[in-house]
Amino acid sequence: MSEHNRHQQTQHNPESVMSYGADISRANPTCFLFVIDQSGSMDERMETGRSKAEFVADVLNKTLVQVITRCTRSEGVRNYFDMGVIAYGGSGVLPGFKGQLSSGFLHPLAAIEAAPLRVEERRKKVDDGAGGLVEQSVKFPVWFEPVNSGGTPMCDALRKAAEVLVAWCDSHPDSYPPTVIHVTDGQSTDGDPSQIAEALKQISTNDGACLLFNLHIDTAEGGAIIFPSSETALPDAHSRMLFRMSSNFPPHLIDAARSKGYDVNSESRFFGYKAGIEGIADFFNIGTQASNLR
Repeated sequence: MSEHNRHQQTQHNPESVMSYGADISRANPTCFLFVIDQSGSMDERMETGRSKAEFVADVLNKTLVQVITRCTRSEGVRNYFDMGVIAYGGSGVLPGFKGQLSSGFLHPLAAIEAAPLRVEERRKKVDDGAGGLVEQSVKFPVWFEPVNSGGTPMCDALRKAAEVLVAWCDSHPDSYPPTVIHVTDGQSTDGDPSQIAEALKQISTNDGACLLFNLHIDTAEGGAIIFPSSETALPDAHSRMLFRMSSNFPPHLIDAARSKGYDVNSESRFFGYKAGIEGIADFFNIGTQASNLR
C-alpha cells in the first residue's frame, strides 16, 4: 500500500464538515508536533550573533513555557495538549526531546512540564517602573537543545510525523486535529516532500484535517514573506513548494495574526519565507494559540 493510500484510509469521516471547532479539554486534548531541521546549515549566525539552531531552540523552549503557563490552574498543569518534537539532520530522524522524554515523540503537557533537561539562569531586561530598564535573573527551562550537522532528510521527517499523527488521530477521533509546525532553512536532501506533505494533511479527526505550518528561516536581512495568500511574490520553486505544502489559516488564528499586525484572511497560508528573528517568534506564538479550552 502506498504512503498516500495508507493515510487516506486512516482518516475519520473525510467527507464530513471540517469545522476546527471542537472544544479542547483534558478528555479531548489536541496535539502540537514540531518538526525541526537540525542540518549543518543551521549553524549560520543570525544578526544577534547566535546560530539559527540556537535561536530556534530558544523560541521553542519559550513557547513550551508559554503553553504550560496557559494550561496551569490551581491544581497544576492540565493536559489540554500532547506535544512533541521530531528533529532531523545528520543523525537521521529522532525524538527532539532528550532525557526522560526521549522514549517517544509525543507527551502529555504535564509530563513535559515535569521533565526539563535543566533549568538555566538567564538575564532579562524588565521595566523598572520609572521609564528605564533593569536586568533581572530569570529561570529558563530547557527541553530542546540546538544541534546542527549533516543533510536535510525532510521527507523522512514528514513521514515520521505522519506515522505519529495517524496513531494519535486514531486514539483521539473527536479532538481538534493536530498542528505540525515545521521549521527548515534549506531544501530537502532526500527527495521531494510535496506528496508526503499532502498525505499528512489528509490525516484527520472528526473535527478536521491535520494542519501543516511551514517556516523557512534565513540569516539575511529583508525579503521576509510571512503568511502570503498566493505564491506570486515568492522568488523560486523551493519557496513556492513550501507555500503549497502549507495549510490555509484556520479561522481562530486569523485574529491572533491580525493582532500582531499581519494582514491575513481565509486565503492566507500559514507559511513564512526567509523569516528573521521577529517572524520566527511570531510564527511559534500564533501557531500555538488554541481556542475553546475547557
